[in-house]
Amino acid sequence: MLELVLCSLVTILPDYLFRRYYQGRRIGHEITPFSVWFELRWGITACFMLTVLLVTIIFYHHPSTTHAAPLFRTVPILPETSGRVAEIFVEPRQVVERGARLFKLDSTKQEAELELERRRVAEIDASMVMAQADIAAAEGQIQQAKGAYQQALEELETKEELRRRNEDVVARREIERLRTAAEGRQGGVVAAEAAKQAAETRLTTLLPAQKASAEAALRRAEVDLQKTVVYAGVSGSVEQFILRVGDVVNPLMRPAGVLIPKEAGRARLQAGFGQIEAQVMQVGMAAEVTCVSKPLTIIPMVVTGVQEYIAAGQVRAGDQLVDIQQVARPGTLLVFLEPLYAGGLDDVAPGSMCIANAYTSNHARLETEKLGFFHRFYLHMVDAVAMVHAIILRAQALILPIKTLVFSGH
Repeated sequence: MLELVLCSLVTILPDYLFRRYYQGRRIGHEITPFSVWFELRWGITACFMLTVLLVTIIFYHHPSTTHAAPLFRTVPILPETSGRVAEIFVEPRQVVERGARLFKLDSTKQEAELELERRRVAEIDASMVMAQADIAAAEGQIQQAKGAYQQALEELETKEELRRRNEDVVARREIERLRTAAEGRQGGVVAAEAAKQAAETRLTTLLPAQKASAEAALRRAEVDLQKTVVYAGVSGSVEQFILRVGDVVNPLMRPAGVLIPKEAGRARLQAGFGQIEAQVMQVGMAAEVTCVSKPLTIIPMVVTGVQEYIAAGQVRAGDQLVDIQQVARPGTLLVFLEPLYAGGLDDVAPGSMCIANAYTSNHARLETEKLGFFHRFYLHMVDAVAMVHAIILRAQALILPIKTLVFSGH
């Protein structure tokens, strides 16, 4: 409507003034509803064409959208294991800090497993003490076996010396018996040394490995016990928290609630512009928004990012081929806006519906590039008509509360 009024000021109005005051045509006589079209046909046609041209230039170079909102992500409150709620530490809508306890699951099973693993570690420690005693006992057996072996050797040497002097004194069978006994006692020494080596290997290799495994199992049991307590991953507000003692929660199917971070929806705003604006939207463009949750206020913004992809074109692997006709909606160009000044979105409720305008600026090109007269004139005109869109946004900001409160019946 504003564009039509502006265009009529340079088309229909001069045509009417010319015919009314220069040609002397009178309203109700020469100028009647039936003769308006014939008399003002050139002005009406020019006004219509100029309006269409102006609207096209404005909406192309200074895009606008009603699909804008400060989106935010919620963090589901989920335990890492299934269980029955034993204790609750927070209330619904309570503000918590990161690391605060939210609720606790029944930990009877985990506590029993932890105690069992502790007993296993203590058992291995006792086995290590016993292994040291076995080594001491093996050393004693080695000394005893060596003593018996030495005694058998001495007795064998004595009998052999006597037989060399007189064969009738010691029988040959006695010598063979003593030699066999000495060899047997030598085997006892070897067996005692092997028993000591086995005890040392058990103490230095087997039992430490078993203790390390038991300690790892102990740490796993401690972690499983810690998982029964659910902590806040971020600082924020606990919402939709209707958990009660005795409820069963499942990390896959039944969350306990959601946690909304403190800064959720406060730092940036996401807007969906038409795909035709893909060549116009650039990082650094000035923008303005007005939101329903903060009426009668224009918030200066700046474009900080433009998504390269259109979400409507996303293809997900399945068992059927995707027909392009299934993409019913063309999709929008996702643009990220941030406040030009700190705290610009503080009073805007996260998720609030907003209207956004972005403005093309050719000031840098006009200052640095050498352009022709008509090109420079066109760029000046593009920058000038941004004022029209800014006026429209302010008119929308004024009408928005009336439209919401009166005409919508809220």
